[in-house]
Amino acid sequence: MAGTGGTAQGGLSRRDALRLGACAGFGALSFLRGNAGLAAAQPAQGAPGSTPGRPNPSFPAVPAWETELRELAPGVYAYIQAGGPGRDNVSVSNAGIIVDDEGVMVIDTLTAPIHAKNFITAIRKVTDKPFRHVINTHHHSDHVNGNQYFMPAEIVGHPYCREEVLKMIPGPATWPKRDGWADGTEPRRIVPPTTTFDERMTIHYGPTVVDLIFMGPAHTYGDIVVHLPQHRILFAGDIAFYYVAPFAQNAHVTKWLSAIDRIMAMDVQTIVPGHGPIGGKPELADMGGYFILLKREARKRFEAKMSPGRAAADIAMGKYENWIGPERIVMDTVRLYAEFDGTLGPAVDVEGNRRATEEYNALKANR
Repeated sequence: MAGTGGTAQGGLSRRDALRLGACAGFGALSFLRGNAGLAAAQPAQGAPGSTPGRPNPSFPAVPAWETELRELAPGVYAYIQAGGPGRDNVSVSNAGIIVDDEGVMVIDTLTAPIHAKNFITAIRKVTDKPFRHVINTHHHSDHVNGNQYFMPAEIVGHPYCREEVLKMIPGPATWPKRDGWADGTEPRRIVPPTTTFDERMTIHYGPTVVDLIFMGPAHTYGDIVVHLPQHRILFAGDIAFYYVAPFAQNAHVTKWLSAIDRIMAMDVQTIVPGHGPIGGKPELADMGGYFILLKREARKRFEAKMSPGRAAADIAMGKYENWIGPERIVMDTVRLYAEFDGTLGPAVDVEGNRRATEEYNALKANR
């Protein structure tokens, strides 16, 4: 979730939401705009982008995972970036590739230049074929910022994704320097999808059938998943967060749960999440449990006229408190309140996130 960040329709990007302190995780992205002093605006619990130890010792810590390009089926690979407790997990998203005789299809392109270049280095260990297609599962920056490194591939996405990438502001001509992310010399380009579809699109990649399926609104209003029916594999984008608290900054949580139900009904075995290690339906159902619990508890507090920030500080999330980025409950609660009062739209609630964060921080500081 980074640097050039796309806006939600009439709203903000992840980069812009950083200013609001909508969740602690955004703090690690401040280098992309030179906003080094933003950490104070974040929820007080934990360091930006990591979860030290176990916030709730009654439940086990989540696992750590390593960066790898793992072959899932002939010519099909998932690229998982390292994560877990104590690591820099913000915007450290996953990707994938499908290889045929003529070239390579890339599924999402990561956050920053060094991430994208490391991904390409891993790809080149298994194939030297040209990049033919890029699939953007949604418009958030950690999934599209690397598009420029895979040109002149045809970039495919949902129309909403294209519209939001087109709204991105390039910012400085080069990427700001940050260890492990950018060396400070790389040019910055905004490269939107050039091919779009509304509901479903099938691409035949050699013998591999690639079904692109619209699942939004869910995490965003333009989510697509990449389904390989022959192999029972699904690249779920950010509909799936495994051991990582989900970001709902411009999501529709109830419809996100419906998208999870759709996937649970599909004939898939392996699910590559947008964030976290490779898993399957049990892990996806576990992530759905986060929102089921939070929605139920937030609704009680909404009906009791409790503010979103107070509600977020009051809700006990049990084992999910040990997931990476538990402070995201603030933003997620604000989003659910908008559902409950009928004001929900694609745009991020700037002022609501600010107020909720301040209240949450004050309450946590006094406990």
